[in-house]
Order: sequence, then structure tokens, then C-alpha cells
Amino acid sequence: MRHHFEQEFWAPYPIEQVFGFFADPENLPRIMPSWQKARIESAKLTTPADMPHVPHTVAGEGSELLISFRPIPFVPIRQTWRARIEEFVYLSHFCDVQMMGPFKSWRHCHRVRSERHGDAQGTVVRDEVDYELPLAGVADRAAGLVQANLAGIFRFRQTETLRLLAAEPHA
Repeated sequence: MRHHFEQEFWAPYPIEQVFGFFADPENLPRIMPSWQKARIESAKLTTPADMPHVPHTVAGEGSELLISFRPIPFVPIRQTWRARIEEFVYLSHFCDVQMMGPFKSWRHCHRVRSERHGDAQGTVVRDEVDYELPLAGVADRAAGLVQANLAGIFRFRQTETLRLLAAEPHA
């Protein structure tokens, strides 16, 4: 059974800065909870041909990342996750799919758009995740727990993203 999760938040920063932040794979471990001890084990990056020069790494279409993390607090077991960027449109969106990991399937699209809130120009960040759990039937009974866990993780990511963007020198 397919499941869907989405969330959206506004950041008071230019779309170029926000998109660049998310397109840089080095930021992924930085926005994951510290107890997960996330790290990038390997990366095969493809830089988009139509992308302007930016002062950071960008994972464009065709890029692959192998990430490891602890899925459960205080348990020293590591989970690996191989993801591939299958779609990338500068200053619009990029989508990654799980090639290997804990889900039967996973597709996560990161979308951005400029939007004014009052007198401030900023960027709306929208995450859309479509996924299937392994062990259909058994795992589908746990779908509510998975949704709640995703909501918590993405709330944390939102908070960390805003904190890290605020700390950038050009913010």
C-alpha cells in the first residue's frame, strides 16, 4: 500500500540560498537528529549542466549517495540508504528515490518557490514523500507510527534548516 506525507514551511531567505542549501548533500547529515549519527559513506555527484556557478556542492540528476544512520536512539545498529537524484530543476525542485534502504519504495521531492510574507520576501519549502513499507500487511498496520515518525523528523529538519540558514554568512 502506498502512503503519502507532505509538509511545507516558509524561510525568510532567497530562493537561491534555500535551494542551494538542500541541493548540497553535505547538509543532509546536518539536518538529521544528532542521535542518528548520520554520515555520507560515498557520493557520486553529477553537477547540472545548466546550473550557474555556486560556492558549494550540488547533487544534480543522476547523483547517487550512500548514507548510513542509526534508526533507533541509543541502539548502535546502523541502517544504510542508497538514494539517486532522478529529477533536478534549478530553483524549482529535485526528487530522490531510494535504491536500497528500509522502505519497499521511497520518492521524496523537495520543491521551492519564492513567496512574500508581509514585507519579507522568502522561500516556501515543500516536501512531498510517497513511500511503501516493507512486509505489506504487517508493516501497513504500523503506517500511523511511520507517519508520526516522519512528521517528527521533518519538524526537526525544518528547525535545523532555519537555524543553519540563519548562520550562513550571506543570510
